[in-house]
Amino acid sequence: MPLTFEDVYRVVRLIPKGRVMSYSGVARLCGAPRSARYVGFALHALLHRNPRGVPWWRVVNVHGRISNIYAPLEQQRRLEAEGVQVDEALRVDMQRYDAEELVAARLRTHRSLR
Repeated sequence: MPLTFEDVYRVVRLIPKGRVMSYSGVARLCGAPRSARYVGFALHALLHRNPRGVPWWRVVNVHGRISNIYAPLEQQRRLEAEGVQVDEALRVDMQRYDAEELVAARLRTHRSLR
């Protein structure tokens, strides 16, 4: 079954406030580990329609850097409002804020409830 934007949004909605994930981390948890760019396309599409509660600002590149060229300062503002420290290079400490393991556990719980 091919990866869809809704698959991406389902995973991104599970990232807790004050935490982040990488595009590649989201792709892995969607079951498509080589689809980090697709995750970016899905999040970019939110600019053109109702975001439907998808916290797009919680997704950064694999190095923890805000790589969103459309609204990097808005992304920084939203992350900082949630308590995430963003440095002057627009980078987040992934060792401190990465939520991939937590989201993976949430996904396992959701799948076991079905």
